[in-house]
Amino acid sequence: MQKLNEEIKTGQMKKIYLLYGEEAYLRSQYRDKLRTALTDGDDSMNCHYFEGKDVPMGEVIDLAETMPFLARRRVIILENSGLFAHGGERLAEYLAAPAETAFFVFVEPTADKRSKLYKAVTAKGRAVEFKAQDEAVLKRWILGFLKKENKKITERDLTFFLEKTGTDMENIRGELEKLLCYCMDREVISAQDIESVCTRQVSNQIFDMINALAMKQRKKAMDLYYDLLTLKEPPMRILYLITRQFNLLFQVKELKRKGCDADTIGKKTGLAPFIARKYVAQAARFQETDLRRALQDCVETEEAVKTGKMNDVMSVELLIIKYSG
Repeated sequence: MQKLNEEIKTGQMKKIYLLYGEEAYLRSQYRDKLRTALTDGDDSMNCHYFEGKDVPMGEVIDLAETMPFLARRRVIILENSGLFAHGGERLAEYLAAPAETAFFVFVEPTADKRSKLYKAVTAKGRAVEFKAQDEAVLKRWILGFLKKENKKITERDLTFFLEKTGTDMENIRGELEKLLCYCMDREVISAQDIESVCTRQVSNQIFDMINALAMKQRKKAMDLYYDLLTLKEPPMRILYLITRQFNLLFQVKELKRKGCDADTIGKKTGLAPFIARKYVAQAARFQETDLRRALQDCVETEEAVKTGKMNDVMSVELLIIKYSG
């Protein structure tokens, strides 16, 4: 990312860029930065945008071969094309010797490094992966954002904010905007402000539901389930998230037994360290055999719904009742 920033700053641009990875906010931010850096001002005549998997490859190549109109470059942006998984061979062949004035920007959630298109991009340009940011980076980013707005927040409340919003930067940005509007002229953002206006992520509600199961708080677990149904969450998606939660707890339990600390557990499971610490605490409330049995029950519940033996809403209810009893 540092080299990409240097190229944007100095104007020494590559002919092809690939922006990929799970952090959608950074992908879109750098897509816009590259568009601005590669085009002469607000040049819509020489900048072309394609989105989705049905990319008209012939049209893309024809545009690339067309001289730009009163500009140095013709810029072609392709987003969410799926070409780095399959179907990018023709474009890969073209990128081996593209027109001198043609510049490409690819924006994808994932990219297969073995694909011909990925190899073509790295041969002529730059591929930059945007991974989910860790806790320290997110906190610095949030504090910088708040500083520009002359706002302050304590370390404790900042951690609480992240626990509430999750690590997705697009979601964090939206929740920060809500907080700023809510706090108005007040300088310090409090935990009460966060509790009042920030939306709790579905994954966090599932975490609370599993916590309620561990504590045998049946009413609380059922209330959380009905809240999710009210929010139009499909029962089978809720079941998937419950299964995912039990699976993560099983992994965390096993890693903790092997002597891993929270940071190591976070890296191995893909959880941010501050979230991993919560999972370690929650996993301690379950026996490993209970988690294994819960995973089996989740699989059997899904099968019962798919084969028509049980209603989807009721199947999840029964699962909650069983593990909160």
